[in-house]
Amino acid sequence: MDGMLVDWGVSIRRACLALAFDTLTYHYKSGRPGQAPLEKRIWEIREIRVRYRCRRVHVLLRREGRMINIKKTHMIYKELGLQLR
Repeated sequence: MDGMLVDWGVSIRRACLALAFDTLTYHYKSGRPGQAPLEKRIWEIREIRVRYRCRRVHVLLRREGRMINIKKTHMIYKELGLQLR
């Protein structure tokens, strides 16, 4: 949409109106913390314990006190390109 603003020389409000897009959605900033520390910790666990898979890494994270869902652990595991069975 930023390209449209520059190319057509219109305001954000008009561009959103033309696309039937809410301006609040355009300006939305996520309040969730980043997951970089979690990715780093998963990577560290996998460097030390090469044979551990996603579920075992998840158990270790829970034992460290991190409240994380298994689905999120699996998603990050895939994003890091770690091998899955």
